[in-house]
This record gives sequence, structure tokens and C-alpha cells, in this order.
Amino acid sequence: MPTAHVKICGLRDARNAQAAALSGANMVGFNFVEGVRRQLDPMTGASVIKQFRNSLSEDSMPGPTVVGLFGNQPVEFVSRVVRMAALDMVQLCGDEDEAYYAQMDVPILRQVRVRPEMSAEDLELLVHSHLDAGRMVLLDAYDPNTPGGTGKTFEWSKAVKVAPLEGVLLAGGLTPENVGGAIAELGAWGVDVSSGVETDGDKDDVKIHNFVTEALNA
Repeated sequence: MPTAHVKICGLRDARNAQAAALSGANMVGFNFVEGVRRQLDPMTGASVIKQFRNSLSEDSMPGPTVVGLFGNQPVEFVSRVVRMAALDMVQLCGDEDEAYYAQMDVPILRQVRVRPEMSAEDLELLVHSHLDAGRMVLLDAYDPNTPGGTGKTFEWSKAVKVAPLEGVLLAGGLTPENVGGAIAELGAWGVDVSSGVETDGDKDDVKIHNFVTEALNA
């Protein structure tokens, strides 16, 4: 069985991003969603990402995919940040629709928040609709008060059929302690973490390393 893809999200400085990359993460996420705790303004985000890329420039291996998170923000703003920060991909966390997707200049990672009332069949149809359109999918827990990064899990049994699909990332409540079990239980193609690798609200390089290691070894 191939190793899982790993995304470390909600990064705010180049050092933590470098720790993620050196640990073997495939993707690193920087949050530009308005009003969230981990939000970066465009100038700061572009600077952090440039520092991060420069820190890897001497490495012969290509660095992780750099993802910018957005939610219900104007297309013009997203496109400007994509250019400023040289983003590889955007993660859309709001109510964006097909018309919005069509205006993106880089690949899309679509966040799907799994509501308690959503059935496994409904989730499967939704995930396939995005994958068939060429979008990756991130499965996260639904919380009416926050767009993501809550540290809460959803009912993983609903994702049994979709978690193993190429391009699907499992998120929500994952930690270095439980990520291996989650991958083993669901055969997850990929995993995403933010709050699960933090200590007192800040990214923890040791937890990042342990999370990536446990995921890759699962």
C-alpha cells in the first residue's frame, strides 16, 4: 500500500513550513480566510512563503505543494494573492460555485464539511462530483461557527468509500496519536492537520514531525 499524502495546514511562519517539508509533508497550507485565528494578510503570507521556498532552494528534491486557503472572498482578491505568493493551489472553504471555480488559475482543493445529517451516499456523490471535475477534496468536520481547523472529528464511517480515493484528504481532529489509526481504518489516501500539531495555539515542530512520520508509516 502506498504511503499517505500529508498536508500540514494553518502555517504562519517559514520555520514551521520547513519543518513540515523536511519531515516529508506533501502539502503546506497558509490561511488567507478573513477573520480566522490563523489568517495571514497577503503581504505577510507572500513574504513567509518566499522565505519558505528559499529555505528549500538548495535541496534537490521539489518542495511541497503550497496551498492558500480562502473562503467566500472575491475572485480578484484570490487571484491577486495567488500571484503575489506564487501559490500552487487554492483551498476553497466557503460557498464557492462552478462559476467561481472556472475563474481560478490554479488547481482547486475543495473543502467539504461533513454535516451530522449527511449520509454516506450523499457524501460519496458530492466527493465524486468534485473529483470528476478535476478538483481535490478535503473532508472536514462541520461546525457552524468556524470554516475549519476546529480539531473536531466527524463520523469517519461515512467516508469509508471515499477516503481511499486519489485526491481525497481526511481532516478533523487528527493528531500524531490517532492519524495512523485513521489511515489504517479508512485506507485514507491523504490526511490534513492544523490544530492537532499545535501547542498552546502555535505550531509545534516536534508534533509536525511526529504527525508526518506516523502518517507515512501507517
